[in-house]
Amino acid sequence: MTDFFKGIPAIKYEGRESDNDFAFRHYNPDEVIMGKPMSEHLRFAAAYWHSFAWPSGDPFGGQTLERPWFGDTMELAKMKADVAFEMFQILNVPYFCFHDADVRPEGADFAETTRNLEAIVDYFAQKMDETGVKLLWGTANLFSHRRFMSGAATNPDPDIFAYSAATIKTCMDATIKLGGENYVLWGGREGYETLLNTDMGRERQQAGRMLQMVVDYKHKMGFKGAILIEPKPQEPTKHQYDYDVATVYGFLKDFGLEGEVQVNIEQGHAILAGHSFEHELAMARELDIFGSIDMNRNDYQSGWDTDQFPNNVPEMTLAYYEVLRAGGFKTGGTNFDAKLRRQSLDPEDLILAHVGGMDACAAGFKAAAAMLEDGKLEAARDARYAGWDSSGGKALLNSDLGTIHDDVLAKGLDPQPQSGRQERLENLVNRYL
Repeated sequence: MTDFFKGIPAIKYEGRESDNDFAFRHYNPDEVIMGKPMSEHLRFAAAYWHSFAWPSGDPFGGQTLERPWFGDTMELAKMKADVAFEMFQILNVPYFCFHDADVRPEGADFAETTRNLEAIVDYFAQKMDETGVKLLWGTANLFSHRRFMSGAATNPDPDIFAYSAATIKTCMDATIKLGGENYVLWGGREGYETLLNTDMGRERQQAGRMLQMVVDYKHKMGFKGAILIEPKPQEPTKHQYDYDVATVYGFLKDFGLEGEVQVNIEQGHAILAGHSFEHELAMARELDIFGSIDMNRNDYQSGWDTDQFPNNVPEMTLAYYEVLRAGGFKTGGTNFDAKLRRQSLDPEDLILAHVGGMDACAAGFKAAAAMLEDGKLEAARDARYAGWDSSGGKALLNSDLGTIHDDVLAKGLDPQPQSGRQERLENLVNRYL
């Protein structure tokens, strides 16, 4: 045990009337909704990188956080793990997620870096056995080190492609050893800043081949979890090849991987792509590639990915409504890819940020579940498209332009528009909040 969170109690559910900051008002993990406990629906996970590895810099200033485990030694890496698992227990989150670079020091070469990761994985295994906390997903950091400044899989240097592939293997091995339920790929540098020095066709082929290798290795190792891609449109690169859910699906189709890979969708990335979170979730559901979510929010007055803890219950209601319409999480879950503000320095801030985020998610989820069970929104949507369920509507899509033309003339059709009733439906949604 460490004393970093000394004096902070385990967080319990106390209900909406509680005035205790260190308590849940909405998140009751044992409450059964739609046949399952809320904990099984939401499947909360804490992000190792933002909570324990991030020094709280931004594009205009450096580190503001000072943590006793900051440093590049194995001893400090183990201290970081001790603190992390204490937080997981305080919050009673069932899962966590990590990149390799979050958890182990960089070695003098690839072999030493790999040994460091393997040692920490063994240490994680002990901590997981002691606490019951599980791994939602692992991933490789192929964007922070300067070697990845021109990409990893899409790099013009084949040696960096090889280094990246080897790193992914070690991270998949770590994920499998720890019983991870998914493996995520986020291509933070897989894009370009200018076409003047970019062979886009070659880079897409390299990225596609790397993903095929990942899928092949999954099957070789008998990994039963999901392979997930996390879309993002920009930042740090000007244009990333995994721009949004639809772009990712086109990429998967191009390389014959649409049945093998799903998406991990982040709220902040959806906004940067010019979409809403619920749009990206609905698109993934319709394309049958929905996997998991990173829950955070952006500051809508800033043009970059601010990764703030979620607090907008109406937005989360619409998001979880789409999650439920997709059948809920299978191997995926709700990962808090969110970080403290640069002025929030105390251990209590880290705990309370998660408490608030978990409560907001729970409130949104309960509203979404009530809305889906009530069925009024679905009934209104069905009514709007009812004509397509008629025999004439069904036949229309199997017809041809000439036949349709003749039918319109024969029937003397003069169709008039019907209200979409948007405001009425927006009012309906607000009843559940």
